[in-house]
Amino acid sequence: MKGCVFCKIINGDLPSDKIYEDDSFIVIRDINPVYRTHLLIITKKHISSVNEIEDPDRDIFSTVFLVAKKVAAKEGVEVNGYRLTVNCGKDAGQIVSHFHMHLLAGEPLRNL
Repeated sequence: MKGCVFCKIINGDLPSDKIYEDDSFIVIRDINPVYRTHLLIITKKHISSVNEIEDPDRDIFSTVFLVAKKVAAKEGVEVNGYRLTVNCGKDAGQIVSHFHMHLLAGEPLRNL
């Protein structure tokens, strides 16, 4: 989508610290990390939020947790643990209107 920062990263128009990529996802380091490990698992298909997921997208979303598992292992945080978070909408803290999941780890996380 025109003007979407994540679409620009996916298309190579903006730089990123990419750590993983496949046909459906790209995983980058957050530029403003909240924890020592703060990754963004981003769909390559522009889907604005969880509210925009449609039935044909089920193949993409059936693998999002497998991607999280792969990158957690790659980062070495799978043993001590990590948190996966999806914000949906402005009031929930979604800043970029493009589906992405946060993988947070690398230190003890605050309880929710």
